[in-house]
Amino acid sequence: MSGEVLTLPLEITGTRNVEWSSFEQVFHLHGARMKSIAYNLLGNEADAEDALQEAFLKGYRSQQGFKKNAALHTWVYRILINNCLDEGCRRQRRPFVDAPPEAVPGGSSADLRFALRQAMSQLAARPRAVFLMAAVEGLPHAGIAAILEISETNSRTLLLEARRELQVKLSR
Repeated sequence: MSGEVLTLPLEITGTRNVEWSSFEQVFHLHGARMKSIAYNLLGNEADAEDALQEAFLKGYRSQQGFKKNAALHTWVYRILINNCLDEGCRRQRRPFVDAPPEAVPGGSSADLRFALRQAMSQLAARPRAVFLMAAVEGLPHAGIAAILEISETNSRTLLLEARRELQVKLSR
């Protein structure tokens, strides 16, 4: 999936009244990747599925917010990321008990995955989102910039920041 271009048929862009079938098409083309991003941001499959469903429902219900010159998939990605970041903020206000590394079953690869997940959870929201979309899901910086409404340069900077911070956290 790395380097895959996010494109949709023209009839799905440039309109305010979007049919549900267009959302279904976006789901079929991008749903697995979107769920993966949500899972990596939230750390829980059920929460990821809920966030994905909520993103599509919010998008369909609030079509008046859809910009005429935007692509539908970019808009739904943005809703999904915002849902996940909002959920992350709500979780920070609640106590969270995490399993110690020795409680993780398996060998050293499981330990490394656990350490990486722990380090990623400590990143700030935007760098973590950019890291997941770029390094994990392989989205291009142009797509990330459109989803997060930032410049491509800012996307690249946030990715670099996330990589450096992860490197420091994992080298401890």
